[in-house]
Amino acid sequence: QVQLVESGGGLVQAGGSLRLSCAASGRTGENYAMGWFRRAPGKEREFVAAISWSSSVTSYGDSVKGRFTISRDNAKNTVYLQMNNLKPEDTAVYYCAAKDGLNLYSDHWMWDYWGPGTQVTVSK
Repeated sequence: QVQLVESGGGLVQAGGSLRLSCAASGRTGENYAMGWFRRAPGKEREFVAAISWSSSVTSYGDSVKGRFTISRDNAKNTVYLQMNNLKPEDTAVYYCAAKDGLNLYSDHWMWDYWGPGTQVTVSK
């Protein structure tokens, strides 16, 4: 089991930046991929970004490419999501996810563990 807890959400003006963090605990000594998803009100859960255990492979959703950067620090069992040039349409609850194995998937049902989420609100 892996437990995940997100932090860093909040209210920011359009064009601003936020950095989300996700701390993992539990079975953290084994290789696992980590990712971020988001869900806006009335919408489906959307893939944001994912990163492999070694950080050698990253993947991004089309709507955040060039603005968001995912990274991880395995010594701290933490994954980060740097979000720049935020837009009102980025407003959502952001969820951290983890999965066993090397492959990165944009489908949320392929991920094994989830955090409770953190709210990000971008005002115009």
